[in-house]
Formats: sequence, C-alpha cells, structure tokens
Amino acid sequence: MEMWYNAVMTKTLQDLLKQAETWPEEAQQELADAAFEIAESLHGDYQATAEELAGIERGLDDARNKRFATENQVKATFTKFRRA
Repeated sequence: MEMWYNAVMTKTLQDLLKQAETWPEEAQQELADAAFEIAESLHGDYQATAEELAGIERGLDDARNKRFATENQVKATFTKFRRA
C-alpha cells in the first residue's frame, strides 16, 4: 500500500511542478523556498532563521519578565483560531 501512496504522490508532485512552470516568478520562488526548507529538514539539524530567532528571544524575554497572556486572552485566541 505504501508503494501505491508514493506513486500517487510522485505523480501529484510531477503534475504540480508542471503547473508551476506557468506561475509568476514570485510564486515559483515561494515553492522553491518551501521545497528547500523541506529538503533541509530531511538532512540534518534545523537552523532557525533570524526572524524565528528574534521571535524566540522575544518570547523568552516575555517569560523572564513574567509577561504572560491572561486566561481570557488565551480563550479568545483559541476561539478565534479553532477550526469549526
């Protein structure tokens, strides 16, 4: 069964790449960036981007300074983003 799944995914990927040839350059670059991230994650340690590291540092700074969301803020966020 796994072979069937891989064959379907390979065909799907081939079809998508064929379609991507007609996409605007910016969209093609987004696809290439996403594929590069996947490839990197399959081959070794993850390297966070500068933007991700800055976000982590902000979160750690908030924790050190005891700046946490209130229970109501957490509930509101879950309500907003929870899938129906």
